[in-house]
Amino acid sequence: MYYFLIAQLPYLSYGQAPLITLPAFKELCREHLIKEHFVMLKHCVFGMPEGTAEFKPSNSAFIDGWRKRERILTLALARLRAGRLKTAGVQAVFPAEDLDIDTENQAKSAVLMDNPLEAELFLDKGRWDAVEALLKNTYFSVNAVYAYMLKLLLIERNAAFKAEEGFAEYKALYASIMENAPGVGARGDS
Repeated sequence: MYYFLIAQLPYLSYGQAPLITLPAFKELCREHLIKEHFVMLKHCVFGMPEGTAEFKPSNSAFIDGWRKRERILTLALARLRAGRLKTAGVQAVFPAEDLDIDTENQAKSAVLMDNPLEAELFLDKGRWDAVEALLKNTYFSVNAVYAYMLKLLLIERNAAFKAEEGFAEYKALYASIMENAPGVGARGDS
Protein backbone atom coordinates (compact mmCIF):
# COMPACT_ATOMS: atom_id res chain seq x y z
CA MET A 1 0.00 0.00 0.00
CA TYR A 2 1.18 3.46 -0.88
CA TYR A 3 -0.84 5.67 1.47
CA PHE A 4 1.89 8.28 1.94
CA LEU A 5 2.62 8.67 -1.78
CA ILE A 6 -0.99 8.81 -2.91
CA ALA A 7 -2.09 11.11 -0.08
CA GLN A 8 0.40 13.77 -1.15
CA LEU A 9 -0.63 13.77 -4.81
CA PRO A 10 -2.97 16.58 -5.91
CA TYR A 11 -6.41 15.59 -7.18
CA LEU A 12 -6.67 15.21 -10.96
CA SER A 13 -9.81 16.16 -12.85
CA TYR A 14 -10.31 15.56 -16.56
CA GLY A 15 -10.04 18.77 -18.56
CA GLN A 16 -8.29 20.78 -15.84
CA ALA A 17 -4.63 21.67 -15.51
CA PRO A 18 -2.66 19.40 -13.15
CA LEU A 19 -0.98 20.78 -10.06
CA ILE A 20 1.99 18.44 -10.57
CA THR A 21 4.19 17.82 -13.57
CA LEU A 22 4.99 14.40 -14.97
CA PRO A 23 8.70 14.68 -14.05
CA ALA A 24 7.78 15.65 -10.45
CA PHE A 25 5.35 12.73 -10.25
CA LYS A 26 7.95 10.29 -11.56
CA GLU A 27 10.48 11.57 -9.03
CA LEU A 28 8.01 10.95 -6.19
CA CYS A 29 7.44 7.47 -7.57
CA ARG A 30 11.18 6.83 -7.73
CA GLU A 31 11.42 7.75 -4.04
CA HIS A 32 8.38 5.82 -2.78
CA LEU A 33 7.71 2.83 -5.03
CA ILE A 34 9.56 -0.44 -4.80
CA LYS A 35 11.69 -1.01 -7.90
CA GLU A 36 9.38 -3.68 -9.37
CA HIS A 37 6.41 -1.26 -9.27
CA PHE A 38 8.44 1.71 -10.53
CA VAL A 39 9.61 -0.25 -13.57
CA MET A 40 5.98 -1.01 -14.47
CA LEU A 41 5.31 2.72 -15.04
CA LYS A 42 6.86 2.29 -18.49
CA HIS A 43 3.73 0.35 -19.48
CA CYS A 44 1.48 3.33 -18.70
CA VAL A 45 1.27 4.52 -22.32
CA PHE A 46 -1.33 5.04 -25.03
CA GLY A 47 -1.64 2.81 -28.06
CA MET A 48 0.59 -0.16 -28.69
CA PRO A 49 4.34 0.38 -28.53
CA GLU A 50 6.05 -0.82 -31.69
CA GLY A 51 6.79 -4.51 -31.77
CA THR A 52 4.01 -5.36 -29.31
CA ALA A 53 1.32 -6.77 -31.59
CA GLU A 54 1.30 -9.90 -29.46
CA PHE A 55 0.14 -9.36 -25.90
CA LYS A 56 2.51 -10.62 -23.21
CA PRO A 57 1.13 -10.53 -19.65
CA SER A 58 2.96 -8.62 -16.94
CA ASN A 59 2.82 -9.05 -13.16
CA SER A 60 0.00 -6.49 -12.84
CA ALA A 61 -3.68 -7.13 -13.58
CA PHE A 62 -4.21 -3.35 -13.86
CA ILE A 63 -1.40 -2.89 -16.39
CA ASP A 64 -2.55 -5.96 -18.34
CA GLY A 65 -6.12 -4.67 -18.41
CA TRP A 66 -4.92 -1.28 -19.64
CA ARG A 67 -2.64 -2.74 -22.30
CA LYS A 68 -5.38 -5.09 -23.58
CA ARG A 69 -7.82 -2.19 -23.85
CA GLU A 70 -5.28 -0.01 -25.67
CA ARG A 71 -4.45 -2.88 -28.02
CA ILE A 72 -8.12 -3.42 -28.84
CA LEU A 73 -8.65 0.33 -29.34
CA THR A 74 -5.57 0.74 -31.53
CA LEU A 75 -6.41 -2.24 -33.73
CA ALA A 76 -10.08 -1.26 -34.01
CA LEU A 77 -9.15 2.29 -35.02
CA ALA A 78 -6.69 1.00 -37.61
CA ARG A 79 -9.25 -1.40 -39.06
CA LEU A 80 -12.07 1.18 -39.11
CA ARG A 81 -9.92 3.97 -40.54
CA ALA A 82 -8.60 1.65 -43.24
CA GLY A 83 -12.16 0.64 -44.09
CA ARG A 84 -13.21 4.28 -44.26
CA LEU A 85 -10.28 5.07 -46.54
CA LYS A 86 -10.94 1.87 -48.52
CA THR A 87 -7.38 0.68 -47.89
CA ALA A 88 -7.00 -2.97 -48.81
CA GLY A 89 -5.14 -5.45 -46.69
CA VAL A 90 -5.59 -3.91 -43.24
CA GLN A 91 -7.63 -6.24 -41.08
CA ALA A 92 -7.16 -6.55 -37.35
CA VAL A 93 -8.29 -9.85 -35.93
CA PHE A 94 -9.10 -10.06 -32.24
CA PRO A 95 -8.99 -13.26 -30.27
CA ALA A 96 -12.51 -13.91 -28.93
CA GLU A 97 -11.42 -13.28 -25.34
CA ASP A 98 -10.09 -9.82 -26.27
CA LEU A 99 -13.25 -8.49 -27.89
CA ASP A 100 -14.53 -5.46 -25.97
CA ILE A 101 -17.80 -4.09 -27.34
CA ASP A 102 -17.55 -0.76 -25.45
CA THR A 103 -14.06 -0.07 -26.79
CA GLU A 104 -15.07 -1.15 -30.29
CA ASN A 105 -18.10 1.18 -30.17
CA GLN A 106 -15.93 4.03 -28.93
CA ALA A 107 -13.57 3.49 -31.87
CA LYS A 108 -16.52 3.46 -34.31
CA SER A 109 -17.88 6.71 -32.90
CA ALA A 110 -14.47 8.40 -33.08
CA VAL A 111 -13.88 7.34 -36.68
CA LEU A 112 -17.24 8.80 -37.71
CA MET A 113 -16.41 12.24 -36.28
CA ASP A 114 -15.53 14.90 -38.84
CA ASN A 115 -13.25 16.87 -36.52
CA PRO A 116 -10.02 14.97 -35.71
CA LEU A 117 -9.43 16.99 -32.53
CA GLU A 118 -12.92 16.19 -31.24
CA ALA A 119 -12.32 12.52 -32.06
CA GLU A 120 -9.05 12.47 -30.10
CA LEU A 121 -10.64 14.21 -27.12
CA PHE A 122 -13.54 11.73 -27.27
CA LEU A 123 -11.07 8.83 -27.25
CA ASP A 124 -9.15 10.37 -24.36
CA LYS A 125 -12.32 10.80 -22.28
CA GLY A 126 -13.02 7.12 -22.93
CA ARG A 127 -9.50 6.32 -21.78
CA TRP A 128 -10.05 8.33 -18.60
CA ASP A 129 -13.25 6.40 -17.90
CA ALA A 130 -11.45 3.10 -18.59
CA VAL A 131 -8.73 3.99 -16.08
CA GLU A 132 -11.44 4.66 -13.49
CA ALA A 133 -13.11 1.32 -14.26
CA LEU A 134 -9.81 -0.56 -14.00
CA LEU A 135 -8.99 1.06 -10.66
CA LYS A 136 -11.98 -0.67 -8.97
CA ASN A 137 -11.79 0.98 -5.53
CA THR A 138 -8.11 0.18 -4.95
CA TYR A 139 -7.27 3.77 -4.06
CA PHE A 140 -4.07 3.30 -2.08
CA SER A 141 -2.59 0.39 -4.01
CA VAL A 142 0.03 0.47 -6.71
CA ASN A 143 -2.87 0.43 -9.18
CA ALA A 144 -3.80 3.92 -7.98
CA VAL A 145 -0.27 5.05 -8.83
CA TYR A 146 -0.53 3.56 -12.34
CA ALA A 147 -3.97 5.14 -12.79
CA TYR A 148 -2.61 8.51 -11.63
CA MET A 149 0.17 8.39 -14.19
CA LEU A 150 -2.24 7.54 -17.00
CA LYS A 151 -4.56 10.37 -15.95
CA LEU A 152 -1.65 12.79 -15.76
CA LEU A 153 -0.57 11.76 -19.26
CA LEU A 154 -4.12 12.30 -20.52
CA ILE A 155 -4.31 15.76 -18.98
CA GLU A 156 -0.95 16.73 -20.48
CA ARG A 157 -2.06 15.38 -23.87
CA ASN A 158 -5.29 17.37 -23.62
CA ALA A 159 -3.34 20.54 -22.76
CA ALA A 160 -1.11 20.01 -25.82
CA PHE A 161 -4.19 19.77 -28.03
CA LYS A 162 -5.48 23.06 -26.60
CA ALA A 163 -2.12 24.74 -27.22
CA GLU A 164 -2.09 23.55 -30.84
CA GLU A 165 -5.70 24.67 -31.31
CA GLY A 166 -4.92 28.09 -29.80
CA PHE A 167 -1.89 28.57 -32.04
CA ALA A 168 -3.92 27.62 -35.12
CA GLU A 169 -6.61 30.16 -34.16
CA TYR A 170 -3.93 32.80 -33.60
CA LYS A 171 -2.43 32.17 -37.06
CA ALA A 172 -5.85 32.35 -38.73
CA LEU A 173 -6.73 35.56 -36.90
CA TYR A 174 -3.36 37.11 -37.74
CA ALA A 175 -3.71 36.16 -41.42
CA SER A 176 -7.22 37.65 -41.47
CA ILE A 177 -5.99 40.92 -39.94
CA MET A 178 -3.10 41.12 -42.39
CA GLU A 179 -5.39 40.50 -45.37
CA ASN A 180 -7.80 43.22 -44.31
CA ALA A 181 -5.25 45.84 -43.26
CA PRO A 182 -4.95 48.61 -45.89
CA GLY A 183 -1.49 48.92 -47.41
CA VAL A 184 -0.03 45.92 -45.59
CA GLY A 185 1.43 42.94 -47.46
CA ALA A 186 1.17 39.30 -46.48
CA ARG A 187 4.39 39.48 -44.47
CA GLY A 188 3.41 42.69 -42.69
CA ASP A 189 5.41 45.01 -45.03
CA SER A 190 3.81 48.33 -45.89
